[in-house]
Order: sequence, then structure tokens, then C-alpha cells
Amino acid sequence: MAASAAETRVFLEVRGQLQSALLILGEPKEGGMPMNISIMPSSLQMKTPEGCTEIQLPAEVRLVPSSCRGLQFVVGDGLHLRLQAQAKLGTKLISMFNQSSQAQECCTFYCQSCGEVIIKDRKLLRVLPLPSENWGALVGEWCCHPDPFANKSLHPQENDCFIGDSFFLVNLRTSLWQQRPELSPVEMCCVSSDNHCKLEPKANTKVICKRCKVMLGETVSSETTKFYMTEIIIQSSERSFPIIPRSWFVQSVIAQCLVQLSSARSTFRFTIQGQDDKVYILLWLLNSDSLVIESLRNSKYIKKFPLLEDTLKADSSSAWSAVKVLYQPCIKSRNEKLVSSWESDISVHPLTLPSATCLELLLILSKSNANLPSSLRHMNSFQVAFLKM
Repeated sequence: MAASAAETRVFLEVRGQLQSALLILGEPKEGGMPMNISIMPSSLQMKTPEGCTEIQLPAEVRLVPSSCRGLQFVVGDGLHLRLQAQAKLGTKLISMFNQSSQAQECCTFYCQSCGEVIIKDRKLLRVLPLPSENWGALVGEWCCHPDPFANKSLHPQENDCFIGDSFFLVNLRTSLWQQRPELSPVEMCCVSSDNHCKLEPKANTKVICKRCKVMLGETVSSETTKFYMTEIIIQSSERSFPIIPRSWFVQSVIAQCLVQLSSARSTFRFTIQGQDDKVYILLWLLNSDSLVIESLRNSKYIKKFPLLEDTLKADSSSAWSAVKVLYQPCIKSRNEKLVSSWESDISVHPLTLPSATCLELLLILSKSNANLPSSLRHMNSFQVAFLKM
């Protein structure tokens, strides 16, 4: 494979439901040179006077070469064309939204960032989804008698795990908390496998990992703690801690959360906000059936972002299922009017995460946007990105 041939950038987005694909072949050099392109059902081949390179497609993707259409050259991108494609999306999800399979098993809760054991050998007898935020109003509409749940909160018992949009509610009475007559505001709760907490009487309820100091969640009551899905891995105690790159995990959890909510509530716009209710990102879900295949020309700039461990090495190809989103950053008072408009719109759903994770997600979106061909990076006033499933 000649060096100049290897520098050709390839981007392929396959839509599973539409059975269609967008293929973009970048120029080998800025000045351009003759290039012979061969499209086969399972591979792409590019020949230039200086060499030849062939990219094998994943086994689950098959192209239909005879269906090529819409051929055009876009300055700065290269050659664009569309064609039919067949794709089988069989992604193994790495987060735990379907917790029912874990019921009746002994589970261990880990800090995703460092692997510290937070709760050890907890037997979950009930793993239940929490109702939507409007459940109280719905009960009032449907009941012909006084609301039996009025002024009552939903708190898990010792062997319960309640699942919210982006968090778990767990009862920590037997694991971490000493019996207290009433809830006291705390500055920090350092949790670890040795079952100790550090409580200080200040107006904050953050739960912090003792080892890496990452915020894991918040105390809800004297016995109930909220753990954010982006910070915790729940694993059967028979298994060892799974080492998953941080950016992969955050992307997968957020992507699955968006898909779940859009399916259950028919909402496609989301505000990503910190635990202090400050909005960091506006997200608009476009589709959830994309399979993205790309071969990057080089990745030298990636070294500047050690957080993004999953980035591709030079001259490598990868394929991954993803959701396609539009986003707007809202840090440093950006897009204040749009944020205000979205917050007052009942069709927009808020997702709350630790503030540091909101910034991580913004960095991941920015990196994804920068890796796209220039013609695909913007749609109207929004930026475009893919989140890996």
C-alpha cells in the first residue's frame, strides 16, 4: 500500500432502516490526482498512480454497486455518492438499562472511572423503572378517589433498585450509612468497599468516589442515594470489573438513554444539564439506525485529548453503530435565548448528569464533529455529531 493511497479518507454512513448509504471518498492530495474507484459488495478499492488501497467492509455490511447515484464532487470533501446497502446492526450494549435480568442475583456496583467497589454483593430482588416526572398529575386524572400517593416519595427498599432516565436509586442503609435520626446535609460522602462515609455538615449532598474523587451521585434521603448511570457499572458479583474506555461508556449510556426516551415518550429534543440545573448542551436526536465506517487520514491531533481513549489510530478503519444528533454548546452563556425557549417547551426533556460528565460529553461531541467531512458538520445553526452505541 503506497503512502499516498493510504492518505485517502473514506467515510461511509449506512442507514439500517432505509437500507441506504452515503459514501464520501476524500482527495489523496490537495491538488488532486487521477483515482480509479472500485466498489464491491464487501470492499472498496482505490487506485492512484502512486499505489492502491483496499478497505474491507464489516461482515454485517453489504453494498449494491449497481445502485450508485447522486455522484458529485464537493470541494474540501471529495467524491460523494449514494447507493443501496444492507446492514445488520448487532451492537452489544455496554450499559445496563434492562436490569430485570439482574434481579435475584448478587450484584456489585463499581465506579466506572477507576473500578472502586461501591456496593458489594447486593442481592436485587426488585429492579423497577421509575414513572415519568408527570406521574402524580396522571394519577389525579385517572383516580376516582383521593390520590393515595399524595405527598409520598418513591424510595427503594433494601433489595430494590429503581431506574430513572439517567440514574439509579439504591437503598444504602445496610451498605454505607449508619442509622441516623434524621437526614443531615452533607458536603461529601466518600464511598468505597470498606463501607465508610465521611460526612461534614455543609449544604451539599454529593457522593464522591473515595479513590478517584469522581462525583458518582447524590444523597436523596438518609437511606436513599441516586447514582448516575454515566458513573456506575452494575455487574454480577460472579464477574470481574469490565475495563471500558471512559468515552465509549459515556457515549453508549447517553445514546441508549436518548433512544429509550424517544421511543417511550416520542420526544427527540433534550437539554443536558448538570446537577446544579445549569444547561450545558442542547441535543436533537435525528436517527438511531446509523452504522458509521471511516478510515482516517491521520490522527496526530488526537494526542492532545487523552480523555478520548477510543480514537482511531492512523491508517485504520472501524465500524460502529451510532445515533446521529444535532447539538448546541451552552457553556459561557452561549445560546441563552435558545436555551430559554427549549426549557419552556414541554416537548423538550431534561437529562441531568454530573457537571464534569456534561463537559466530557461536550468534548466527545466536538471531537466527533471535527472528524466528519466538512460538508456534514453543520445543519442549519446546529452542529452534527455521532454518539457510538
